Parts: sequence; structure tokens; C-alpha cells
Amino acid sequence: MTHFTARHRAVVSASALLLCACATTANVPQFIAATGGPTRPFSPAVRANGFLYLSGQVGTDASGKLVTGGIAAETRQVMENIRGVVQANGSSMERVIKCTVFLADMNEWGAMNEVYVTFFPADKRPARSAMGANGLALGARVEIECLAV
Repeated sequence: MTHFTARHRAVVSASALLLCACATTANVPQFIAATGGPTRPFSPAVRANGFLYLSGQVGTDASGKLVTGGIAAETRQVMENIRGVVQANGSSMERVIKCTVFLADMNEWGAMNEVYVTFFPADKRPARSAMGANGLALGARVEIECLAV
């Protein structure tokens, strides 16, 4: 009986070590480096556990300047920026599963939404939350962060 118990412990210990090793390497986050444009104090995205976590995007062009033209123009640029990050990391807008929208003025929700919905197929729109937020970066009217697979 003692032999079985020692052997059993060895098998359980070895299995636990193997599981830990696999979990550790599979769950190491991959921090995506920014390409082009101004340097920011954050990663545009992080891949972890099969998900792609996008940082909040504001409506900046390639030079890092906020686009002009109000909430519709900013939202369009935000969504183009999101599409660029998602596609550069092997995913697509159809694989975006959650978005959080921050608006400087909740009265602009309708105008933002008119542009936002054009970036997703009607049958594959991600879950979403929207809220008012003061002090968005660069004086932006809208910021959107997303989660994709």
C-alpha cells in the first residue's frame, strides 16, 4: 500500500508540474508594440489567453492629431484605428466581441452610434457599454476600447 501511495503522489506531482508549465507558457501576455505615429505610454493592444485587448482609441490620424469635424468624424477615425489594430493582429471586426464607448457628451450618442454600426455586420455586433466621461485624451469627443478574439 505504501508503494502505491508514493507512486500515486509522484504521478500527481508530475501532472501538476506539467499543467503549471503548460498554463504558464500559454498564458504569457504578448504586448503589441505601436508602429508608426507618435509614441504613447501604453500598448495599442495586448494578446492574452486567446483574446486581443485593445487600448482605448481616440480619433487621431497617422500624425497623432485629433481629426476635425465633430463626433461623426472622430467616431469614424476611432473605428478605422480599431480596425487597423485588429487586422494588424490577425483578427477582424467580425471577431470584436465587446466594446466600451466613452463620450464627452452623452447627447452625442446618436451621432456616434450612426457611424459605429456601419463598422460591424448587423448579425455580428459586439456587446457594448456606453458612458459619459470627462477629460478624454487630447480633448476627444469619443474614445472606444474593444476586446476581440
